[in-house]
Amino acid sequence: MMAVLSREQPVVSKVLIIDDDRLIRLAVQRGLSSEGFEVIEAANAAEGLAAVDAHRPDVALVDVFMPEMNGLELFRKIRALDRKLPMIFVTSDTSSETTIEAMRLGAFDYLAKPINLQQLKNMTASAAESRRLMDHPVALSLTGEAEVGERFVGRSGVMLEVLKAVGRVAGQDVTVLVRGESGTGKDLVARAIVQHSNRKDFPFVAVNCAAIPDQLLESELFGHEKGAFTGAERRRVGKFEQCDNGSIFLDEVGDMSPLVQGKVLRLLQDQSFQRVGGNEEIRTNVRIVAATNRNLEQMVIDGDFREDLFYRLNGFTIQLPPLRERSEDIPLLLEYFLRRARKEMNKNNLDGLSPAALALLKAYHWPGNVRQLQSVVRQAVLNTTGTVLGEEALPSIVTQPRTDHSPKSEASNPAAVLTTSAAGLAANSLVSELSPGLSAANTAGSLASVVSSLHREDPMSMELGESELTAYSGAEAGTAAQSIVEFIESRLHHSTDLYAEAMRELERYLFTRVLETTGGNQSRAAEILGITRGKVRDRIAAFNIQLDRTVTVGSNR
Repeated sequence: MMAVLSREQPVVSKVLIIDDDRLIRLAVQRGLSSEGFEVIEAANAAEGLAAVDAHRPDVALVDVFMPEMNGLELFRKIRALDRKLPMIFVTSDTSSETTIEAMRLGAFDYLAKPINLQQLKNMTASAAESRRLMDHPVALSLTGEAEVGERFVGRSGVMLEVLKAVGRVAGQDVTVLVRGESGTGKDLVARAIVQHSNRKDFPFVAVNCAAIPDQLLESELFGHEKGAFTGAERRRVGKFEQCDNGSIFLDEVGDMSPLVQGKVLRLLQDQSFQRVGGNEEIRTNVRIVAATNRNLEQMVIDGDFREDLFYRLNGFTIQLPPLRERSEDIPLLLEYFLRRARKEMNKNNLDGLSPAALALLKAYHWPGNVRQLQSVVRQAVLNTTGTVLGEEALPSIVTQPRTDHSPKSEASNPAAVLTTSAAGLAANSLVSELSPGLSAANTAGSLASVVSSLHREDPMSMELGESELTAYSGAEAGTAAQSIVEFIESRLHHSTDLYAEAMRELERYLFTRVLETTGGNQSRAAEILGITRGKVRDRIAAFNIQLDRTVTVGSNR
């Protein structure tokens, strides 16, 4: 009679090792079998290809140099059979050319002989987790082709107001001032205005006033006569003259020197100017779209910007919101930039974004706005070797964000004070959810040292030594739960990334509590948590959990 299991067993990952060296295969077999992997051996390329077809492994370890076919060629053949299979190259050749070529082809990683067993286990676990993500539905699917050129992306209310403003002013021959933080897309607004204006078929020139030295900006905009200054060997036509009847975009207009400000003001008033070193009055018909991320009103008060020029430029203002104020547009922006990066980097196997990666990207506060988001997407696509972009491909600035806001004292912010009774109720509620077997009395006690350490250190990289905070286990779980509540309250009015910070603190407690319950048994912990053992190992390393006789949290540094 067949036995019926009462609960679902954790899925065992299959690992294929293709190597003509029997000792290497034996070492891999012993090292990975002890970690719960099912290891399949192949002594040559032909056996390896047959094993891929027959067993559908989750990870492949491939020797680069074999008698019949080298690993790089075998990689291409395996990829044709299973495009999602993460492959780790194993070889004694540590030359840079081989490593570069392997990674260029899309290898998951590269392991040098003699094999370090711990490195092998960690790398294999990460590859198996990558394969698991590929086999699950993606949180953000990349269907369709990348669009040509840049465009506005967003359906949020604030972005719809921007688009409506562009539509209202584009056909009017007035000066427009586009305002917003760096990276919000002020140049796109300027181009959209010009493309929908009556001057769209005439010249359009963009000038970044901050990128050109003061002594050269005047010449760049207005031109100069031969001999006007040292090095002026011939007459030069300036940008205002070049785009007669067209439009000019003056980016970072707040960085213009007083001299250039005066000449621009005159041009706006009279539509005329003189070249540097010249006396000829030159007339032009130019529409100006200006942009700045600076507080021009304060600059006027401080005497750094001409008040009359400010009013001339401010014929119509369009205010661009920072990305943190239109977070609902982040998935759309991610899809747009991922499609573009996939095409530009020839990563045609990329299917989409994992749920964990999407959650991190949505939780991040994006101080660099859309430009930073685009940069992060490009970095992540470069780091991705499989078909799904996971959290491990994201740069550390997103996965381990820091905050520059230093906490204020509670005395200076009465609204941030949490009453003892409210904190106790919140902690008791959390304890009842996480550790129902504990009594409410266990939630009592002083948390001054814990809260103090949370204020002193960045919560994403703080030290949790035994003298301040030991494992969240047994009778201490109540105090640990209350510390999470206190942590949230202490950061509530000072953080710009509280979601990620709080989730990390809760996850730290969850993993240490489960591991304490299982006595450090990672397989059992993975079963309880419903995740892979590789994920458990990753979190043990990330939180520096010490698996000795008792489970403790060590230093994260």
